[in-house]
Amino acid sequence: MIYQDPRAYLLGLEGKVLLDAWAGDHDRAFTEARLAEVRRLLEDEQLRDRGVLVERVSTVLAYEQQAADYDAEEGGGLFAADEPLVAEFLVGREPGVALDAACGTGRFAEFLARHGHRVIGVDSSPDMLAHARRRVPDGEFRLGELDRLPLPDDSVDVVVCTLALVHVPRLEPVIAEFARVLRPGGDLVISDIHHELVTRGSVIKARGPAGEPCLAATYRHQLGDYLRPALSLGLQVRRCEELRFAPAAGAVPEAGTEVGDWEDWPWSLMAYLPSAARAAGGPSLVIWHFQVAAG
Repeated sequence: MIYQDPRAYLLGLEGKVLLDAWAGDHDRAFTEARLAEVRRLLEDEQLRDRGVLVERVSTVLAYEQQAADYDAEEGGGLFAADEPLVAEFLVGREPGVALDAACGTGRFAEFLARHGHRVIGVDSSPDMLAHARRRVPDGEFRLGELDRLPLPDDSVDVVVCTLALVHVPRLEPVIAEFARVLRPGGDLVISDIHHELVTRGSVIKARGPAGEPCLAATYRHQLGDYLRPALSLGLQVRRCEELRFAPAAGAVPEAGTEVGDWEDWPWSLMAYLPSAARAAGGPSLVIWHFQVAAG
């Protein structure tokens, strides 16, 4: 079980920006304002006894509940951030067979089909696949796991995998599968939730049978966790970007006076401490472009 206490989250934000101030990112006035906030938080009655026990659940269960509204909820955030760069990574690639791995509702399957590729989508969620089939009627969609892709060796020219590896405990078997199905000269583009954003609370939520709070199993991968298996398999690094959201893009809500319920965390907590939350912002996405050496 995970224990989420709003006071712990808020003090964690303060600690992060105070360390940044120690390193020289902020001035004395900023530091003293944060210390004053810390004292206020420790005495804040609204934060007393608000902790919640949360269970980790499978991604299949979590995304079953998210499928209907997934695109609408994410469209202005992570989707808007990664789509232009993933598209840029694939500019100039001749149409071929493209795999949208962990395709979800088919947003990149649609993009790949629009650019002339014959699209195969694989996902572990039947509910997500149902949306993808409606979205891309000419695509071929299969139920499957990332570490056991239902495709033969050397069968695709492009693999795109977005916002999914954050749910995988070990990247080695998944990246090995991507390398296995790619043909010589093939491109692998990965967009994933940055480990810093996971720490700041960006995790898919769900509810258990009795309404109990649940989070999709989520892991914080460092950059080397992607790089080591890719290089060991002979994949070549073409590009890597760590994307940040600017505050103007809505990454931090406007100031609020209510902590909110668990369902609203961490966004309502960020609004409770807007100055610290804005200063604590870091990378939100990591995007990789690998390539298989031409035969």
